[in-house]
Amino acid sequence: MGAADVIYYTFHIQELRSIVQWKIWHHPVHERDPEKESVSLKVCFDFLDQTSRSFSAVIQELHPELLVPIALFYLILRGLDTIEDDMTIPIEKKDLLLRDFHTINEKEGWSFNGSGPDEKDRELLVQFHYVTEEYRKIKPVYREIINDITRKMGAGMADYCNKAAEGKAGVETVQEYDEYCYYVAGLVGSGLTQLFVESGLANAALKDRPELQISMGLFLQKTNIIRDIKEDWDDKRRFWPREIWSKYVDHFEDLFKPANQEAALNCSSEMVLNSLNHADECLFYLAGLKEQSVFNFAAIPQAMAIATLALVFRNPDIFKKNVKMTKGLACQTMLDSTQNLSKVCEVFRKFVRQIHKKNTPKDPNFLKISIACGKVEQFIESIFPSQNPQALVRQEAPETEEQKKEREEAKWDIIYMLMIVMGTLFILSVVMIGIAWFVGARFDLAITELKDGNWRSLGKDHAQKMAAKYDRGEL
Repeated sequence: MGAADVIYYTFHIQELRSIVQWKIWHHPVHERDPEKESVSLKVCFDFLDQTSRSFSAVIQELHPELLVPIALFYLILRGLDTIEDDMTIPIEKKDLLLRDFHTINEKEGWSFNGSGPDEKDRELLVQFHYVTEEYRKIKPVYREIINDITRKMGAGMADYCNKAAEGKAGVETVQEYDEYCYYVAGLVGSGLTQLFVESGLANAALKDRPELQISMGLFLQKTNIIRDIKEDWDDKRRFWPREIWSKYVDHFEDLFKPANQEAALNCSSEMVLNSLNHADECLFYLAGLKEQSVFNFAAIPQAMAIATLALVFRNPDIFKKNVKMTKGLACQTMLDSTQNLSKVCEVFRKFVRQIHKKNTPKDPNFLKISIACGKVEQFIESIFPSQNPQALVRQEAPETEEQKKEREEAKWDIIYMLMIVMGTLFILSVVMIGIAWFVGARFDLAITELKDGNWRSLGKDHAQKMAAKYDRGEL
């Protein structure tokens, strides 16, 4: 923790408290046991830590039935993503690798050392044979799901790379934007849902609701795209669809000019609105997860996404730097989202209200954003009514003798506590005054000054005058 962090948390004690609480009180539902793992599986988990610490933490707390399949699923898709992002690989070779990557999983000893030297996850592909070795050990039904998603995602990525190679970089329409997010994130939601259901840890009805599965992925991906606009633009990538940004500026780079800040903020508001439309479906999806570790695995990223969405909404800093949540806010959000659906809904309600509060009538999307926020709150109210019927009945029912007795006891408990506190303070005061008198404190002088009307400290000069006034010359 640097000096800036120390200063920040000095004035944000609640966030510091959240960090301490997460470190001390968070206990995984399940814990991975490295001693029972093969050498190749240990290597896989090492790569998991290297490629994504945030995802690695929640994956390693999963139910043992899904721990290894989902860890491998993540590493396989990370390998695929590494090839897509590597601009040093010729397009012809990249196209073939992406479209055939699903067959690589079955190949013994396969590895790839053709990535650029600066590619951060290059080593994963160099030692990919460890991943394929463990992949062949998991249940056939899990392999089939992972293989199918890898095939579809690889084909979608290849199409996008070919389009970029033809000089058509960037996303044109909102439909293309949704399609891109579907291939890189929506398919992940679909694959994970199939794994959850096949393992018996989620409601089977989720398989019949593809729109919920896709929304889980799209909500995360779209939020990240909004947050990472500056970083992506520095890397010569543009994921915000022209159909949206062209309403506000003539050229995409104009969004980063200080003179266009208001237009840029209005543009980002429409992007937030596009993402926010998936929020209620994400909560609906979470209601179908039966096992706590699976619920935590799915809920934490969604809660972090809505918190990030509130952070970037009408925030001019996203056009200047990569904006991130503080560690304290992240820990508080994770604490609140690893309990139950009701708590997650409270998280969504809190951050949706922050978005609504920052919404301004000057924004052309003001009304639509207000409606979207209201839609989320309405959904939460439909499953967790703020007016609990049982509570209303209790309020209307007459107070029983037992309830009166309990209320009376509670009142006296408070009185006794106050008496104990006041008594303790009195004893401490007497002891401290006694010690002061014993070591020579002149209370008579203090009383005299008070009688003279000197109720406050009058500084060093007055103290010296007092000393001279009462000096008897003994020393």
